[in-house]
Amino acid sequence: MTDAADLADRATLLRKGNRYEDMTEGKVFEHHWGRTITDGDNVQFTTQTLSFCPLYFNEPYAIDNGYRTTVVNPLLVFNTVFGMSVEDLSEGGGPFLGVENCEFIETVYPGDTLTARSTVVSARESRGQEHFGIVTWHTEGFNQDGVRVVQFHRTNLVRKQGDA
Repeated sequence: MTDAADLADRATLLRKGNRYEDMTEGKVFEHHWGRTITDGDNVQFTTQTLSFCPLYFNEPYAIDNGYRTTVVNPLLVFNTVFGMSVEDLSEGGGPFLGVENCEFIETVYPGDTLTARSTVVSARESRGQEHFGIVTWHTEGFNQDGVRVVQFHRTNLVRKQGDA
């Protein structure tokens, strides 16, 4: 039987995510496979966030208001697209600094599959944190038809190469 100390001694620490030096202005990151949003995802998210807009859980209400069925909560759309970007943009470490200019462009319905793409808008060295740079990306989310449904700018401190 192997003990925890033995496992720790044999473990190899792998670097996760990209670093500041990988973030050149204009670089595009096509994020992983995508995510189909189910009706269950929408109901659970809407309930857990206490979002009481009937468009997200009342089909007759949504239809009476011009939609083909219930609408996916826009904050679930945002969080899903944002989450898809983490592996490429911020998993390497560094505090999240904020989101700006978030725009919900098209309605998302249960059953739609979202994908995401981010483009480096700006990158500069941090004046206050010597082991980090400050990077801003323009992130876009698309449905299965390639229609852009959400876009925003997000900014993070991003760890530099060689820094733990």
